[in-house]
Order: sequence, then C-alpha cells, then structure tokens
Amino acid sequence: MALIENRTFAEIAVGDTASLVRELTYKDVEVFAAMSGDVNPMHVDAAFAKSDVFHRIVADGMWGGALISTLLGTELPGPGTIWVTQSLNFRRPVGLGDVLTVSVTVTQKKDGNRVVLDCKAINQAGEAVIDGVAEVVAPVEKISRPRIDMPEVALLDRGRHYRRLIEMTRGLAPIRTAVVHPVDALSLVGAIEAAREKLIVPVLVGPAARIRAAGEAANLDLSSYEIVATEHSDAAAVEAVAMARAGKVEALMKGSLHTDELMHAVVNGDHGLCTSRRISHVFALDLPNYPRPLFITDAAINIYPTLEDKRDIVQNAIDLVHVLGIAMPKVAILSAVETVSPKIKSTLDAAALCKMADRGQITGGVIDGPLAFDNAISTEAARTKGIASVVAGVADILVVPDLEAGNMLAKQLEYLAGAQIAGIVLGARVPIILTSRADKILARLGSSAIALLLARRGGAS
Repeated sequence: MALIENRTFAEIAVGDTASLVRELTYKDVEVFAAMSGDVNPMHVDAAFAKSDVFHRIVADGMWGGALISTLLGTELPGPGTIWVTQSLNFRRPVGLGDVLTVSVTVTQKKDGNRVVLDCKAINQAGEAVIDGVAEVVAPVEKISRPRIDMPEVALLDRGRHYRRLIEMTRGLAPIRTAVVHPVDALSLVGAIEAAREKLIVPVLVGPAARIRAAGEAANLDLSSYEIVATEHSDAAAVEAVAMARAGKVEALMKGSLHTDELMHAVVNGDHGLCTSRRISHVFALDLPNYPRPLFITDAAINIYPTLEDKRDIVQNAIDLVHVLGIAMPKVAILSAVETVSPKIKSTLDAAALCKMADRGQITGGVIDGPLAFDNAISTEAARTKGIASVVAGVADILVVPDLEAGNMLAKQLEYLAGAQIAGIVLGARVPIILTSRADKILARLGSSAIALLLARRGGAS
C-alpha cells in the first residue's frame, strides 16, 4: 500500500529536495473551478484555452502555485506542514499540454522549526515558469499513513449543447412564430428571450387583455410585438394553426395551455397541419454527465404507438438530428431486456425496426435493439453484458416503447440527473415548439433554436 510520510524538522537537512512532474489538462482547470467557485468563462471555457490571458491566469494563480503547495504538504516537509510565507515569481505563461517539473529545495533551517525552501517550476523546454521562496513550519512528529485515492472532480457545464445549437443559428433569419395563449409570465418571458436571441419573431395569440396583464406582471414591454386577439385558449390554438396553414407564421410555440388542447387543433383532419408522416415528439436533453446531446422519442404525443407509428417516430428523430449536425446518429430501441421475447411486445417491435432499417424502410441512422437503458448509454454496462453493438453505450437517440415510459425517463433525467430538456414536435407542416410549463429559459431557447434550424435548413417533414 502506498504511504504518505513526512520529514520532521530533525530529519530535514539543507540541500534536501523533492519534485513532481505534471501535465496541464483541461481537467485541472475544471477541478480548480469546482474548488474555488470561479466559473468565469475566461478561466474555464475551452474556447479561451489558446489565449495568452488564459495561460497567464492558469500559471499565475491556480495551477503552478498549487503544485508547489502539493510538494510542501505531501513530500517535503510533508503532512503536518504549516505554510508561513511565500514569494513566487511567474516568469512565463503555461498552456494546455505543457509539462512542468516542480521542485522544492531546503536552503535554510531556522529557530521555531522553520524551514526556508527554494521553489521552481520548469517547463518541457527547460524554461523557468515559476521561481521563488517559501517558508514553512516543519512538523516535529513523524506521520506515516496510507495515501488516499483522490475522488474524481468535474465541473458540470449545464446547457453547453443548447448554447452550441444557438450558435449554429447565427446568421439565419429568425422565424415568425405564433406563441399560443401566452397568458403567464413564464411562457411570455421564454418567447421574448427567444426573440432577443434572434431565434423567433413572436406573434402572441390569445386573449389580449390577459397577455398584456402577464406582460405587466413580468415587467415586459410588449408594445413592439404583434398580438392576435382570441377569446380563449381553444380559439388561440385554432387561430395559430390557421395562420401556419396560410403561411403567416413558420412555427408554433406552446404557451400556457395543455398540450392536448394545442395538438387537437394541429391534428384536425380538415384544418390541421398533418402531413403524410406520423406526427411525433422529441425531447432534446442536455445532460451534464453525458458527453453528447441525447434525444428521447416519443414521450409526449403518441401514447401506445404501433410498429408503423414507430417507423415514422424513428425517421422523424433521425431527420431532426441530421439538421442539428449529427450525420449518422446511433439509435437505440429501448426495452426492459436485450433479447427478443414474444412475451414483451417492445422487443418484437425493436427487432422489426432493425430489420426495416436493413431493408431501407428507415434510413440515415444506425439502429439497434432491443437494448435496456443502461446498455444504450453506458459502454461499461454493455461490455459487462457482452453486447457487441456499435450503438450500445454511445446512443444519440433513445426510442421508448410508449409515452408513459418515455415521459417518466425524461423527467427522471431532468430531476435526478440535472438534464435540461427542450421539446419539438415533428411531422407537421411547421415545427412546433412544445415546452413544459416547468421548463427553464435555456431549454426554451434550445427548443426555439431547433425550430429555427428545422425551418431554415431542414423544413417540415
């Protein structure tokens, strides 16, 4: 077992030295941010990783000094050391990938168990990065204990995938969007923020007095936005759909009304927005601990979809992520088990969908199933169960058996795993931004960005 052991004042001699070698990685920057609470983008955003300012910040205040502290506290003198003073000079910036050799050397022993040490950090080119002097109180009692494995520490960057989507929309003209029944502050704020980000041009459809009252309650100036007055939420949904049919708006956004109320107008056989493709819903999740965007379908529209419905649900999701920049998405058809069983209908549907993909009835993605949730998103779980699959562990799209399973899965990821959730309805004549009343602003902006990319780059299905 590895030990951590100090050198007492009596054991230390002038000329004693200790050193360590470390490479600066972005992980180090994350750890310092997590410890200090400093999440200034200039300090933690990889976009700044090549700037001189970023390098200087890391070298001067965070990393090099901490490595010297590590040597003093764990090697020389080691555990029990009390830091008294330091005087460090920062000679050169340090960049990601630089390798530092850090050393401390005893130059003087003083009364009161004090030890003066020369401190240096040299980079891989042999250049001095840090030099200076530290004075410490050395321990007088011997300490020798097992070395503790340090826990993994990471800075959770919530919303990073949505910010990427918003960046993808730069240069695209915002879409004229009917915001249906925005009579509460949250739905109004979401629409106005999307307008400020130049994602949409909102047209507020609903009872005018209630919309204006909600604006006043949220301290929003609505004078520059068009209001199309209707009597109630039902009428607002019908009017918004009619505007989309007439080409007056390019997208719909759900406000403060129930999903089924809006969708009833959307799927109306004579006056709705149906196409030849089955209408379905996709949750776009931004999970802080998952390395890529994750999409779940269908968790809001189709309650118990048939196999034919599922074919359209899968194709809708694949077409969506193509527009979002994923050229060949990996699609996991979820069930409770990984083997096909006639007792579990979802496993039969999964097998059939995979064969439909083999026959060209579903295109544009790599599909596998049935897969349990753990095998779909964890390579370790898939490896443990001996599942050989290019989808297992790295899924982009999760296709759930039914709405109940999908909705519970998405909400669990939101409330237990810190996911941000955006929502979009596909297969209609125009994109439909389907947000929850509990959605945060960034998720609403993510939904709006998806709708804009669909309208400008993909079109409605």
